[in-house]
Parts: sequence; C-alpha cells; structure tokens
Amino acid sequence: VQLVESGGGLVQPGGSLRLSCAASGFTFSSYCMGWFRQAPGKEREGVAALDSDGSTSYADSVKGRFTISKDNARNILYLQMNRLKPEDTAMYYCAAGIRPCTVVAGIGNAVDSWGKGTLVTISS
Repeated sequence: VQLVESGGGLVQPGGSLRLSCAASGFTFSSYCMGWFRQAPGKEREGVAALDSDGSTSYADSVKGRFTISKDNARNILYLQMNRLKPEDTAMYYCAAGIRPCTVVAGIGNAVDSWGKGTLVTISS
C-alpha cells in the first residue's frame, strides 16, 4: 500500500488549496478513505472521510469549507479546502481503511495505512 500526498503550501487566509492523495497497492474503490491533520503541539485529528458508498463525514471545524472527493478510475483522493483559516495550518495526512468510517470528534479511528503528509500553512 502506498499513499502519496501533494498540493500543500503557503496560502493567505481566505484562500483555497486542493490536496491530492495518489493511492496504489489496494482496491481503492472499496476502502474508506480520508484526511487527518496534525498541528504543532496538537494531537492528530480527523478532517474528512469518504466511504466506498459515497457517504461523507467532516469535522465540525471544516464543514461547509472543505470537500472530500475521489476519482476511482485514477485512484486519487482529493480534499478541496476553501476559506482557509490560520487554524487550518497543519500537516495533512491521507489515510486508507478508516474504521469506523467517520471523523466525528471523540470517536477513535483505526487506520490501515497512512501517507507521509503534506504541509499546509495559512498565513498572511
């Protein structure tokens, strides 16, 4: 299993970024995929999850601003991030095989595989 993130960078508050995660080595379309993030000095937290049936889950802090999607033909997971805030600054990780397939706060997740992360910095 390999997960390779890309698309991070430095953006001003209010801006947008789209993260990508290229997946290989497993049946991408059958897995719950998602994004987690970890800010300096904080625990890793779930951002968004996308189940094989198309159902989605978002952290309250990103609802209405972030959209998770995937291209099963190309085995790529995306995270479109709009109206970015300084508090969105973090390392963002792609995850495969999330159980349960949700990022509701307070629910611990098991994850089969992690990417190495891509850094998102929101600053003026």
